[in-house]
Amino acid sequence: MTTNPREAVGTRFDPILMQRARERSWAALQGIREYMQPGISEDEAKAAADEVFRRLGFERLWHPTYIRIGSNTTKTYRQRSDPNVRLGENDSYFIDLGLVFDGHEGDVGDTFVIGHAPERQACADAARALLREVAAAWRTQGLSGQALYALAGERAHAMGWRLNHAIKGHRVSDFPHAVHKAGDLGDLDGPPASGLWILEIQIAHPSEPFGAFHEDMLSLDTPD
Repeated sequence: MTTNPREAVGTRFDPILMQRARERSWAALQGIREYMQPGISEDEAKAAADEVFRRLGFERLWHPTYIRIGSNTTKTYRQRSDPNVRLGENDSYFIDLGLVFDGHEGDVGDTFVIGHAPERQACADAARALLREVAAAWRTQGLSGQALYALAGERAHAMGWRLNHAIKGHRVSDFPHAVHKAGDLGDLDGPPASGLWILEIQIAHPSEPFGAFHEDMLSLDTPD
């Protein structure tokens, strides 16, 4: 393991369990998608998500479940959603999960489109492509966390989207990672270790009220 104090882990830490928590978190996210039909509200979607989590045997949440619909997809986790927004016939939404399985933290997020909404689909696709590109640069070039987010900003602009620079990624580990006070990935001045950091990408249309979010763990074992 790394000797960087910002990458400290607990005595229970197991990289295999970290990968399993990641996989089960993605399974939960896919399960929630089945409930995302036109007319659903974010609160209704989160209630359905709780049922999915129970079926999968989660232990607890380590951060609240975020499901953002329509214009709320431009908001960060610190901003409250407009409660009156419901999923439209041609719309988009994103899911951001922080689940604990076997004492280890999973953190995944992705954006989806229903109906016919080409610009929203392009935004969702761009968020995924941008994360893959930045993660590939980490694998091949050993970039620091700071350099990864500088690259993300440059590439988002070149692709015609606006990067939310307030979203900078973060640590995960055996629960709770917060005791290590690791800070944000985007502030890390060295290359992040595999299996310990979440790369987050949130972009938005430069003028229209919609965006996209995608996040996953930086891992050498399972490249995007």
